[in-house]
Amino acid sequence: MKTQVNLKIDSSIKRNAQKRAKELGLSLSSIVNATLSQFARTGELELSTAPRMTPYLEELVAEARKEYLAGKTSGPFSIADELMKHLAS
Repeated sequence: MKTQVNLKIDSSIKRNAQKRAKELGLSLSSIVNATLSQFARTGELELSTAPRMTPYLEELVAEARKEYLAGKTSGPFSIADELMKHLAS
């Protein structure tokens, strides 16, 4: 049996949540239902403030990973002076 829940929420939060849900191909109702179902089932609510990398940062990380795997890295440096000398060369 389905029931209806009425929520009071800031309109900008609702719009942004609907936009995010649409990006996933879901309705806001589906998102709320899935979140409440998981909470009812597990008693846990997962929240995250983990930042996401920007596409630019992802490119930098991929480039650094390639350099690391190719052995094109320097260091480790035991003191800052060694690092500074290396950077100046």
